[in-house]
Amino acid sequence: MPVPLRTIAREWGRIGCVGFGGPPAHIALLRELCVERRGWIAARDFEDAIAAVNLLPGPASTQLAVWCGHRLRGRPGALVAGLCFIVPGLVLILALAAAFLAGAPPRWLRGAGAGAGAAVAAVALRAGLDLIAPSWARARATGRARPLIAYISVGVLAAATLGPWLVLVLLACGLLSLLLARRGPGGEALLASASPLALLAAAAGATGGLAALSWTALKVGALSYGGGFVIIPLMQSDAVGAHHWMTDGQFLNAVALGQVTPGPVVHTVAVVGYAVAGVGGGLLAALIAFSPSFLFVLGGAERFGLLLRDPRARAFIDGAAPAALGAILGSAIPLAGALQEGWQVAVLAAAAVALLAVRAGVVAVLVGAGAVGVVAALAGAGLP
Repeated sequence: MPVPLRTIAREWGRIGCVGFGGPPAHIALLRELCVERRGWIAARDFEDAIAAVNLLPGPASTQLAVWCGHRLRGRPGALVAGLCFIVPGLVLILALAAAFLAGAPPRWLRGAGAGAGAAVAAVALRAGLDLIAPSWARARATGRARPLIAYISVGVLAAATLGPWLVLVLLACGLLSLLLARRGPGGEALLASASPLALLAAAAGATGGLAALSWTALKVGALSYGGGFVIIPLMQSDAVGAHHWMTDGQFLNAVALGQVTPGPVVHTVAVVGYAVAGVGGGLLAALIAFSPSFLFVLGGAERFGLLLRDPRARAFIDGAAPAALGAILGSAIPLAGALQEGWQVAVLAAAAVALLAVRAGVVAVLVGAGAVGVVAALAGAGLP
């Protein structure tokens, strides 16, 4: 018996409301619902879907949520599932953006944003290291540690220096990996000269206004491998450096809001859109950023098996994915560099210890950092 659309709306809406913690939490909630509790999807099919969406650019957990809906009720199910997964967090983050980006927010709210924003660089570092660990283990087992290190290094450098053109470096790394795979053994020696070629891919600029916002959102949704924090350097250079839509402090607030609200981290782009054109800009940015996830799944859900077996797709992702992981690590550099007050540096150091040594939860650390910021602001400390 087909799963009713109202059931999909209710269950995916629930995940959209309680899905704190990023993609790992979203995937666990979808697995618990679709595989373990309801038995709608076989465990093997679910695992294959995870592998397939990780071969695609954009937010993997969003694509998985859309795929699960597609599996249950075709295209109507995909649309309902995706929208109900995305909308709760989008509404919340736009409401918070209105408060944080107001002309004169109260001092305590500015302090909360400055405190949570100070911890964001540590969150990026934790995210990158957690994702690199399994890739490193696989690379050592297969004797491909050197190419992995090279691609990660290119990603770190690009994220720290290139900003909006990082996506071209990720694509170049994927194409290079595909070329080396065709050349056969020994091709990895070319990696030493790959970095300049990849970096030369950055060029051209964009006009301002909604056209530039649309291009930024498109990069976030359609061209960024790795999802999550890999989108941060893409947005920071556009929003702060190139177009001056936001200050460094406001951008750090946006990243923190994307972490403490439920649903996909890509919601951060809606805060950037709000800074450009209010609620309409936020909705436009979200629409453009999330549309590719729907298009990829609606157009290719039946071909996920072929994608997994395609050696060209595997070869491409062998270069693009580790470069994206490096970009996540590299994003910590401009994020840390945006801090303006000494107490924020102390908060960053404490957050790094909590996240990397104690292994505390990301949401808890950001909330704690925000509380420290409130205390600092009320005590008269400087605010960015």
